[in-house]
Amino acid sequence: MGIYAEKHEGEYKQVAPGTYVARCISMLEIGTIREDFQGVPRSVQKVQIRWELPTELEIFNAEKGQEPFSVSKTYTLSMHEKSNLRKDLESWRGKGFTEEEAKKFDITKLLEKTCILNIINRQSKTNPGRTVTEISSIMPMMKGQVCPDQINPTKVLSYDNFNWDLFESLSDYTKDKIRSSVEFQMMQEPGLTRDHETGNDENNDFDPLPF
Repeated sequence: MGIYAEKHEGEYKQVAPGTYVARCISMLEIGTIREDFQGVPRSVQKVQIRWELPTELEIFNAEKGQEPFSVSKTYTLSMHEKSNLRKDLESWRGKGFTEEEAKKFDITKLLEKTCILNIINRQSKTNPGRTVTEISSIMPMMKGQVCPDQINPTKVLSYDNFNWDLFESLSDYTKDKIRSSVEFQMMQEPGLTRDHETGNDENNDFDPLPF
């Protein structure tokens, strides 16, 4: 399983709030990290999914010319009925998952799939003086609606076949997040072991629509 996200350095440009056609272009497997939930520390497996907005072009780097805006969302890698990932996927596909389907879903099936994103701006929780872009909802394309061809290449970062060049291209913040994961530390020190089960299940033969 994999995932990749990229960040433009320098001046930070944000897409205006609104509704856009989009395509999933990358996935970044962050790995298992420690975080607090309602004051209680826990281990959670994180993944970042990124979409490009092919109708919204901007010059981020003069040498590259116009490029599409892209937006990402980080999820806990869980198909629990209350998880944000499952809620967004069900909204995207336009129907719920059966319990059998939800036992395990290969999220790389999302790559290159189109959707409609509703994007909002809000004040950052960690930096009150900064406005951040946030995906508030993901919906299926409307009947007859067309999304322009993909512009950026599809990219995946996964611990199954770790791409170091891809890793080095990420922002320092994202690299630090990945370095803090159990999986990354196990790559550096093979003797380490997980302190929890991630619930890997090889039986994932279903092929739900639209992905």
